[in-house]
Amino acid sequence: MNIELIKDIVDYGIIGLLGVMSFMTFWFWIERIIFYRGVDVQSFETKEELEIVLTNNINIISTFGSNAPYIGLLGTVFGIIITFYSMGQGSELEVKIIMTSLALALKATAMGLIVAIPAIVFYNHLARKIEVILAHWDIKEKRKLAN
Repeated sequence: MNIELIKDIVDYGIIGLLGVMSFMTFWFWIERIIFYRGVDVQSFETKEELEIVLTNNINIISTFGSNAPYIGLLGTVFGIIITFYSMGQGSELEVKIIMTSLALALKATAMGLIVAIPAIVFYNHLARKIEVILAHWDIKEKRKLAN
């Protein structure tokens, strides 16, 4: 198999996967924000039922946020392996080609961080919204008991 083909598969596969993860993270965050705006705590009979509904899809955001750097690092490691393999196959070592290949390998790690940082921010934002909505549930229950 051609080394250039392997390089393209690794490059586009890792960057593509991270791009999909980024899109899904943003999509689920927007979906949850819209959902939380319409939540009526009065319509739930138990706090557990409310909590189950509120926490749908936020684990996906957390999972993407925690794993994106590893996927990016995996792409970087593959890129470096391919670079060293290419160096071993060639008779001349051109510094320019080596440095360019290594720099391109590092873009996968950068992309992983670009996906992970907003995902963790989105997750923490949603976790706080869930806390506030559950606090409203507790206030509602205290008022019921007071009457």
